[in-house]
Amino acid sequence: MLDNRIIREIYGAGILFFYYLKWPMIIGYPLLVTYLNYPRYWVMDLLWLYCGALIIKDFVYIFILKKSYCESGDIDCGKKSKKE
Repeated sequence: MLDNRIIREIYGAGILFFYYLKWPMIIGYPLLVTYLNYPRYWVMDLLWLYCGALIIKDFVYIFILKKSYCESGDIDCGKKSKKE
């Protein structure tokens, strides 16, 4: 069975991968397939769709729901405290 530590490391690596590579994947993969004759793979197509879903989720969360990750009371998010 997989250890919890290994599962957390895989989850963290996935978050970092998709956080930094969703925009290059959305823009770059169609360019590679169209202009550079890169062969299409179903795994890459699924990753492209997943990155598109993540981008749509980000826009919905920010612009439609108008929520921020900083709205929870736990995180300071750069706001100055009201201590005087």
